[in-house]
Amino acid sequence: MSDPLIRECDHYLILEPYQSEKLLSSEETLDWLQEWLEKLEALPEDLVSEKNIEGAAKKLLDTACDLEVKPGYRLQWFAVRLEAPNH
Repeated sequence: MSDPLIRECDHYLILEPYQSEKLLSSEETLDWLQEWLEKLEALPEDLVSEKNIEGAAKKLLDTACDLEVKPGYRLQWFAVRLEAPNH
């Protein structure tokens, strides 16, 4: 998700298997991702170079939209814009 417009979005639609969808702020989404990353036995290969879980969550939010936490259990998040930009 390197599109600069995505960085202007401050909310994310969160999808977890067997759960109702959620709408979270950027900060809440980062916290949610950090909680999930802390539960993993090992970080995904592309995140191990990050200094801490917060950095790994931030990189994940900026570069992906899903995370498989165990076989068949995939988390997804999608940036959404609640208001039209003032351009």
